[in-house]
Amino acid sequence: MLRKTIVTMALSTIAMQAQAAQEIQWWHALGGQLGETVEKMVAEYNQSQDTYEVKPVYKGNYTETMTTAIAAFRANEQPHIVQVFEVGTATMMNAQGAIYPVHKLMQDAGNPDFSSEPYLDAVASYYTTQDGKLLSLPFNSSTPVMFYNKDAMKQAGLDPDQPPQTWSELADMSRQIIDAGGATCGFTTGWPSWIQIENMSAWHDKPIATQANGFGGLNTELLINSGFQVEHLQNLTDWQEDRTFVYGGRRGDANPLFMNSECWVVMNSSAYYDTFAEGTDFDWGVAMLPYYTNEVEEPQNSIIGGATLWVLNGHDEAEYEGVADFFGYLSSAEAQYFWHDNTGYVPITDAAFELAKERDLYASKPGKDVAVQQLTLNPPTPNSKGLRLGNFVQIRDIVEQEMENVFVGNKTPQEGLDDAVTQGNKLLRKFERAND
Repeated sequence: MLRKTIVTMALSTIAMQAQAAQEIQWWHALGGQLGETVEKMVAEYNQSQDTYEVKPVYKGNYTETMTTAIAAFRANEQPHIVQVFEVGTATMMNAQGAIYPVHKLMQDAGNPDFSSEPYLDAVASYYTTQDGKLLSLPFNSSTPVMFYNKDAMKQAGLDPDQPPQTWSELADMSRQIIDAGGATCGFTTGWPSWIQIENMSAWHDKPIATQANGFGGLNTELLINSGFQVEHLQNLTDWQEDRTFVYGGRRGDANPLFMNSECWVVMNSSAYYDTFAEGTDFDWGVAMLPYYTNEVEEPQNSIIGGATLWVLNGHDEAEYEGVADFFGYLSSAEAQYFWHDNTGYVPITDAAFELAKERDLYASKPGKDVAVQQLTLNPPTPNSKGLRLGNFVQIRDIVEQEMENVFVGNKTPQEGLDDAVTQGNKLLRKFERAND
């Protein structure tokens, strides 16, 4: 009797295991409200079927998440999916044997029609091979925009529905608003390298580095100490004298200057839309980045920030079928609409953007479409499709350190950017030697 009971229990256990959903591990870098939105999306997917169960795990900021995943792969403890920010693209591409390209994953899972075609050009181009095949799945993409205080404009007698389009207009309006008491400083910026060097270069169709910003090969060199970038950094430095520009720090450190009505403009990631919606008590709007009329007749397009989802090798075929199924859900118009509606990130597909317009999202959340309009303003050029530079996480830190040296008067703009290029090129050569 005991033996029969044991056999019955064993068979029952086997049956339960057979019916258990296949677990898919997803390591990500989104905390707070963004992390909660991720949890909601995953819960909806898990409830929609019983074959797979995706488990999202927060692993810290972008740098921490990427380095932790690389270490886990070396220890054979890697997740199925890892979220990596855009400047880690070259590093992931060159992680020999670690990456399962998304285009191959989808084809192996029985989805031969999968391609980069449905995705916004400015998003897909960042993560594709030379022949247009996606290496990773676009997920949370943003771009820098200009958030501005409409109440401050009204106080200065300016039309709040006519924000500045050029740098000269921004400087002039800033002085008018300060004089009228609408703010104590003009504009500030977050992510100084990403916005004021990388995006400003793309916005004016200027190269950031040789070899099409690194897309053409590893033997690339930085070009950010040329005339345009030096002149722009000189302008920012000069504008500090009368508080037309105030430097507020890296990442989102400058946001309080805008939210507390000190600066009437902040240039930062579109991902902060909901942060400002919840944390301000004044009327504000969203506009495209300013441009220099002496450089271009009209701006080109901005480039993305945010992150993408990479698939790591080392798991069973059945598990990868689950990853492919989950990726199909994440790319759907409904899922991307939900993500766009509940965050400041752009819808990564044309279908999701059209769905947002059909449902009048931008009537209730005005300005949330500016980021998409800016990314799609013109077809990307070799100077504006993004960058693919090795060790760029460290290089960006160097650029921002040198910009700060300039802002405090320790170096001239030319000296600061020359030093950033010298140090950055050494890291590019190191990356080239390691991946040659």
